[in-house]
Amino acid sequence: MKSSITQGVKMLATGSAVPDLCINNELISNIVDTSDEWIFNRTGIKERRILSGSTSLIDIAALASIQALDKTNINALDLDLIILATSTPNDLFGSASQLQAKIGASRAIAFDITAACSGFLIAMVTAAQFIQNGSYNNVLVVGADVLSKWTDWSDRRTCILFGDGAGAAILQSCSLLENNILGFNLNTNGQKFDQLNIQYEYSKKEDLFSTGIKGNFKYITMNGKEVYKFAVSKVPQSIQCCLSSLNLSVKQINWLLLHQANERILNAVASRLMIPSEKVISNLSKYGNTSAASIPLALNEAIEDSRIQSGDLVVMSGFGAGLTWGTLILRWNA
Repeated sequence: MKSSITQGVKMLATGSAVPDLCINNELISNIVDTSDEWIFNRTGIKERRILSGSTSLIDIAALASIQALDKTNINALDLDLIILATSTPNDLFGSASQLQAKIGASRAIAFDITAACSGFLIAMVTAAQFIQNGSYNNVLVVGADVLSKWTDWSDRRTCILFGDGAGAAILQSCSLLENNILGFNLNTNGQKFDQLNIQYEYSKKEDLFSTGIKGNFKYITMNGKEVYKFAVSKVPQSIQCCLSSLNLSVKQINWLLLHQANERILNAVASRLMIPSEKVISNLSKYGNTSAASIPLALNEAIEDSRIQSGDLVVMSGFGAGLTWGTLILRWNA
């Protein structure tokens, strides 16, 4: 079969933004029966950022987007497409159009992708397909979530984990020789959807037109043991599969960037792949689990502080609700 790939994909720049309000473990211990030591030993988290006041998902997504654009030679009017990966939209019908308006990208098509903690990777893969087949040249991909508004702050199992944030990446078409999005592997197991979700609970209220269909979304629920087993089993398999498809080996990885869910998961995945800890990127202690924002937030920080150097092979892997998981391999070129 003839390949439909007509051009390569280059990541031009990244950006990130987090709310100002910082909630540390000591403060949470005043709300539920826990402690800084208990939280940190089990998760690796010391603090997280939470939206407050009138600040919204779109506000932090726009800040991350503008930061990324400012590092390039293009502006918002040059964007052809905006993909917003979020599971916590401002509007249930989608929020990408609000982001488009906020940053002044009036020529861009904009839509949301909902895939929780795997959302940014799936959005990146989607963007890459549009570029590779020649449909669009400049694409903004944003991962942003405000899980704090769906967190039960009386539930010690979940309230210690989540924070809010946004991360962005600018992708641009290039020659096949300059291509630096090397490959991907995506997976879903819908049979396990109930291990991590935000359920919709039907009410008993009835009226003439909507008998039995009214209700409300509840809080985040998670089977921590099952999610841990799923992640440490499936993520290494996905990474190995993706590397093999590109004839690359684990030894060639310069940086492993996993969804920032729990330090135990990060360590277990790295251990199974025999990747040393100094090659694992983590900012979990500062932000907690920011869902779709976690990978681009950590990626941007690692690029800004010069840990990631031009030519480095970066393996990114997301996993979470759905259940969904996947890998994207990037050769960073500054």
